[in-house]
Amino acid sequence: MKRLTLLGSTGSIGVQTLDIINAHPELYQVIALVAGYNTTLIVEQCKKFHPLYVAMANEKSANIVRQELKYFNIKTKVLSGIQAACELVALNEVDQVMSAIVGMYGLLPTLAAIRSGKTILLANKESLIACGHLIIDEVKKYNATLLPIDSEHNAIFQNLPLYVQKQLGSVDLTDHGIKSIILTGSGGPLYNLNLSDLEKVSPQEACNHPNWSMGPKISVDSATMINKGFEYIESCLLFNINSKLVEIIIHHQSIIHSMVRYHNGTILAHLSPSDMRIPIAYCMSWPNIRINKTNVKSLDFNKLSSLTFETLDFNRYPCLKLAIDAYHSGQAAIATLNAANEIAVEAFLKNQIKFTDIALLNNEILIKNSFSEPDSIESVLEIDRIARVLAMKTIKNFSIA
Repeated sequence: MKRLTLLGSTGSIGVQTLDIINAHPELYQVIALVAGYNTTLIVEQCKKFHPLYVAMANEKSANIVRQELKYFNIKTKVLSGIQAACELVALNEVDQVMSAIVGMYGLLPTLAAIRSGKTILLANKESLIACGHLIIDEVKKYNATLLPIDSEHNAIFQNLPLYVQKQLGSVDLTDHGIKSIILTGSGGPLYNLNLSDLEKVSPQEACNHPNWSMGPKISVDSATMINKGFEYIESCLLFNINSKLVEIIIHHQSIIHSMVRYHNGTILAHLSPSDMRIPIAYCMSWPNIRINKTNVKSLDFNKLSSLTFETLDFNRYPCLKLAIDAYHSGQAAIATLNAANEIAVEAFLKNQIKFTDIALLNNEILIKNSFSEPDSIESVLEIDRIARVLAMKTIKNFSIA
């Protein structure tokens, strides 16, 4: 039996992880749940899974949960704050940590899991992107294991030989017959919209993804396709591959989640419905056989009208180009972009800036970037802090009218 701490248990990935655990109670046990402010859902999760511990974002939320659990006579210990989250991933009885807190808030708990030598199911891409090789070096130093949950990286991971999977990040893929990896992107919910109409896009429209059900921040990142730029960066780090060997293509149907191109002419593609329970279940059971119960219906090829592919248009997706350029500029630029984008997306979701202002704001903060290359996690956090302050000040120069 594998025992887990879930970071972000009330979010989309956390809820779907618990679906898998609920279908396989003989294989998995929930030791701890870490959440933000959704006290109602965390109480329901405690009633079903009876974790030993819960950590909420602040003491106010923790007190509400304590009172509710006391009423139901549930003995779960309730804590609060980021330090509590870090302690819950490091517990001796924990084997796996699902890292699914969105944004840089997930960095310190993920880092604590790494430094405890855990197997981390990585859905929080921002931590890896912002810190780059600093995180990879920590994984190697503490003999931890990173398993990719993002559908694209998970697809690539599933198409690698097991012996390469077990040395992920430590081997050169080109030494094992691999020519390149191919990231597919749906193009988001706005790919058919005229470029001139993008500035009028509402948060609701940007979050209305045609294929995936995701949280608002990730949905907007998909609409700008900065998520694909971050996945480009993440691919180079996770798979230890030269950026020139990472291809990106538009595939609107989100049926092929990514591909691996081998030197002998073979291309291995991962096809599945757009359901995150598939990559979650794969990583939860790895390296053992795939677990059977995911409650996901298999593809019916008789009902698929077509699989199409298109070349990227950077005029439509300037944020994607910013991310790719940031990777080639260095880690300080990547951390700056990640921080600026979180502020920009939050402002857009609050109707403080226009959709097209996300790219403009990100670019402006990158131009103002004068940071030295970070040599520690602490220096990354400082870059992140300053970039956020600068982004929040710069937002005032944008008009929503």
